[in-house]
Amino acid sequence: MELMTGFGLATAAGLNAYIPLLAIGLLARFTDLVTLPHGWSWLANGWVITIVAILLVVEIVADKIPALDSVNDAVQTFIRPTAGGIVFGSGTAAQTAAVTDPGEFARTGQWVPIAVGVVTALVVHLTKTAVRPAANVASAGMAAPVLSTVEDITSVALVFIAILIPALVLLVLIALAWAAIRLWRRRRRRKARADTQSPNVPRN
Repeated sequence: MELMTGFGLATAAGLNAYIPLLAIGLLARFTDLVTLPHGWSWLANGWVITIVAILLVVEIVADKIPALDSVNDAVQTFIRPTAGGIVFGSGTAAQTAAVTDPGEFARTGQWVPIAVGVVTALVVHLTKTAVRPAANVASAGMAAPVLSTVEDITSVALVFIAILIPALVLLVLIALAWAAIRLWRRRRRRKARADTQSPNVPRN
């Protein structure tokens, strides 16, 4: 279960770096749903929560503006994988509502879950950055705020599923992969259609 919790949190970080960080910090500070071990207790620090909340607001706004969202994605190439490593490591080591005893996976090598979280969030982030520009071009930029809102909602949902019902994380990941593949195939079909309809330009 701790693995599913980690994967869910890291995937959420790949969509939005700050949502899982803020959620874990708030839940650990104000509820009993998450109990962070000493090494990760800084996530529940008031200053850390405040800074992450401010960065989340900036991310939400920037990610919904066409053109600016691509710049934001470029910047987030370093931030989202880092956040993924942090939340995977803290999630697999934390005591949550569904994970009452950290497993051997988290105890024997703390760098392992962090590395897995980095890779997971990076893969999700790269998939997002590949799909988003195509959707923006196809919709003249109108898709940016819609897709961004869907991604934010999905990130929030993934955090709570990962903490409360980690067994469902695998189903959510499959659904996300299916959606990404459909969007990618739609992009390829539109590109092929545009290529066949464009007039031949004589070469000099």
